[in-house]
This record gives sequence, C-alpha cells and structure tokens, in this order.
Amino acid sequence: MERVLVVDDEEGIRSFIGEVLGGEGYQVTLAADGEKAVELLSRLNFHLVISDLKMPRLDGMELLRKVHAEQPETEVIMLTAHATVESAVEAMKLGAFDYLQKPLSGPDELRLVTSRALEHRRLLEDNRQLALHGEVEMVATDPAMRKVCQQLEKVAPTDATVLLEGESGTGKEVAARRLHALSRRNQRPFVAVNCAALSAGLLESELFGHEKGAFTGAVARKRGRFELADGGTLFLDEVAELKTELQAKLLRVIEERNFERVGGTRIIEVDIRLVAATNRDLKKEIEESRFREDLYHRLAVFPIRLPRLKDRPADILPLAENLLVGIGHRLGKPGLVLDQESSRALRVHDWPGNVRELANVLERAAIMSEGAQISVAGLLTTPSEGERHAPDVTLKELERRAIIRALEATGGHRKNAAMRLGIGLRTLYDKLKEYEIG
Repeated sequence: MERVLVVDDEEGIRSFIGEVLGGEGYQVTLAADGEKAVELLSRLNFHLVISDLKMPRLDGMELLRKVHAEQPETEVIMLTAHATVESAVEAMKLGAFDYLQKPLSGPDELRLVTSRALEHRRLLEDNRQLALHGEVEMVATDPAMRKVCQQLEKVAPTDATVLLEGESGTGKEVAARRLHALSRRNQRPFVAVNCAALSAGLLESELFGHEKGAFTGAVARKRGRFELADGGTLFLDEVAELKTELQAKLLRVIEERNFERVGGTRIIEVDIRLVAATNRDLKKEIEESRFREDLYHRLAVFPIRLPRLKDRPADILPLAENLLVGIGHRLGKPGLVLDQESSRALRVHDWPGNVRELANVLERAAIMSEGAQISVAGLLTTPSEGERHAPDVTLKELERRAIIRALEATGGHRKNAAMRLGIGLRTLYDKLKEYEIG
C-alpha cells in the first residue's frame, strides 16, 4: 500500500484530501504544519507528500528541501493559492512533481495528479532496480546479434539519437532498454511510448502533456512523456505511425529541446536522450510523402538494424532457455525444459514472427504441459499465407489453431494429438470443451 503524507494548516483541506485518497486505497497520514511533517519523515517512509506552500513556522518550500534530503525518492505535490502560482512553479524547478491550486476543484483532479506522481515514482524505482541489478540482458551468441551489442555499447555513452530498425518482434525495445542501462542516464527514467497505440489527438497529449481545460475531459494538468523522461531516455516505438502534424512538432522539440503543453503557453525545457524504432522502411515512407525527410535525418543519427530471428540461428536455443525462465516464473512452473524433439524443431522453424513468436510458442507449450518438460510439437506448423500477414491474434486463438492442426495431423485421434501437443489427454479434452472443438 502506497503511503501519502498530507501537510496543510487548514483542517478542512487536510480532511478532504485524506478522505479522497483514503477512499482510493492509499495509506494517508495528516500533519497540521511543516514541523510535524519533518518529525513524521524522520520516523516513516512516504511515497508521496502533498504540502501547502504557505504555512506558519516551516513553509512548503523548506519542507520540499527537507523531503529531498531525507527521502529523495519521495514525490512532492504543492498546494497553492492563485496568487502564489509562480512560487509553485519555482518549487517544481526544485524537484516538486506538480502543484494544485486552491480551492481544489474536486476529487477528480486530486486523484489524477496523485496517481501520476506515484506512477512517476514507480518508474524511477524500476530504473533504480534495473541499474542496481545490472544491465538489460540480451542473448547474443550469434555474430549478427553480437554486432548489434557492440554498436549499442559504442553509442550508449553519448547523447546521440538512435534509430532502431527491424521487423516486428526482433527486440527493439529490449535493445533500447540496454542502451539506456549502458548510458550515463541510467539512474533517470526510461519512458516508452507506442506511437501506434493512440490516436493523433491522444498521442499529442501523451507526449507533451496538457493543461487543465485544454479539451473536454482535461480535468487536471497532465505532464507528458517528454517531461517524465527529463534527464533520462524517451523511447518512441513505431515512430513511422506519427501523423504529419505530430512529426513537425517532434522535429521542433528535437531541435529546440523545449515545447508547450497542449492548451498551454509556458515553455518547458527538457534534457532527454531520444531513441526511436520502426518496422517500416522510412526511406520508402519519405518517397511516398508519409514521413518527413528532415525528421528522419534527426532520428537516424546512429541507425542500428536488428536481425530477424532466422538470421541469428545460434541464438534460438539460448533465447528459448532464457524465455522459459521468465515464463516458468509467471506460470508458477519453475524448471521448464525443452524435450529433444522440440530443440530440433525450434532450430529449423522459419520464425516469421521473430522473438515474439518464439515467446508465444513457448508460453503455449508451457501452459499445456503437465510437467517441467515441454514439447512444441504441433505448435510450429508453418502458417498459411493469410495467417502470416494477418494482424496479431490472441494467445488463446493461437492455442486453438494448434489443437486443430494436431487433430488434423493425427486424423482426429485424440490421444495421439495430445502426445503431439505435449499435453495429457484430460487437458486436451478440457481444451476441446473450452474452445468448442467437436
């Protein structure tokens, strides 16, 4: 449970914030002044401090400094009257996450800003743990992948913008995280954005943030991913999906290192390392007027192409072993191993879906297995042309197709199909019932 300290000399405001956040499941502690807050901070750890800016004896600015001295990982939100907004902005420059204006407009704004502050803290903690426990692991037995790792190691100490190219599922985000882990920014956030996952309007707000009232539903100020990544690395996945107007804004931010939130006028400066990724041929996108050439040259300062899985065959079995450790942990099945036939099958498969397909195949096999030894027999049938180019399907649908193929291959003999799939007959009957396969 996340712990929040609320500091305000007005009892009504303290009680209101405590009631709202307590209702959200946070463990809330109330303090009537800054000196009491300092005493509490000396005894207890808090994830978030919400403090009034103007208080007798010890004000919010001094409390902010003490929070950073005592608990530097704790986020701080300042409360301020309209007349002291400039002071609140100054507090943000000193490390406060955000500020809320009094009188508070309602519980929604409080909930949103609190949630975002705690999300930012979790992000920083994830990065600290990553740095503490070592670099992001990349399997690189094959020469093709060793070359990629060497390129990442060369460019990591610099602030050069990196463009990661390659088919879907080749591990571009893993490469971006390794780049961040090897960089001088590894104690600061790594923030990832999938540019294909949001509409153009939502993506602009997600990247640059928005001011309260900027559009319908903007009930509170929101800090965008650029701000959250300040001092660290911003990873833009599927960058070719950016609409033209957003490409122009991104280009300006890269060149000037500043921007305004949607609906805002204040210039916000950021210091980030930008890494972009695409599975498209950006030069072809430029020829067809779908991608700006000037933006391409800004992004491709140091391009790195990730090989397809079938082009790094020496990595297939080490990758499988590595993936099985994580899959076993998630499924509560430690010690998962491949049988001998499966090892051979993995080596000869074409892998049109690259590492992502390998992970899906192994997870399906692990789900259907009844022991530590798993079999991928029946799960690696070469897909039809239609399936090969179809959009991503769910794990359950892929599992259903594998069962149907195994039945077809065994002439409908269920015991043999179960053996081919590496599962027990009872498990197969359960699956047939679940997927309504006659």
